[in-house]
Amino acid sequence: MRHTISLFLQNEAGALTRVAGLFSSRGYNIESLHVAPTQDHTVSRLTLVTTGSDAVIQQICNQLLKLVDVVDLADMTSGDHMERELLLLKLRLDEKPDEALAERFTALRANVLDDRPDSYTVEVTAGGARIDSLLDEVGGYPGVDAVLSVVRSGVLAISHGVPVIE
Repeated sequence: MRHTISLFLQNEAGALTRVAGLFSSRGYNIESLHVAPTQDHTVSRLTLVTTGSDAVIQQICNQLLKLVDVVDLADMTSGDHMERELLLLKLRLDEKPDEALAERFTALRANVLDDRPDSYTVEVTAGGARIDSLLDEVGGYPGVDAVLSVVRSGVLAISHGVPVIE
């Protein structure tokens, strides 16, 4: 099963390496990883996505909590939460975007960052499934010559209501 784990990590050199090392030394894969500072510049929030049974994820969480750099963590999958990803998508178009493609971008509340046909670039913030769906279909729209670049942020997650970790 897919799990999104959010943790607070000391913002120090080598902290991310120790977290990644824990995964690699045990043969677990990190599907997505995002790290950024919090309002407290000494602590960063690390959000990662991995797969495994509930028992494996519990073992991973227990091992992470033993790392000196980890302040706190939560398996977001077990609670009520929201997930989003940022997508930057660069296309080469024949001319202006096809009406169906423009409607698709409007439905996703995409922001057009560059409207030149040779580097038509949009920014989309959505759940992973919606981004996957867009990427699967975008090359099939009339007027799209090529998908030039796909840049994804990885999963960001936050709990509904009261924070799970602070």
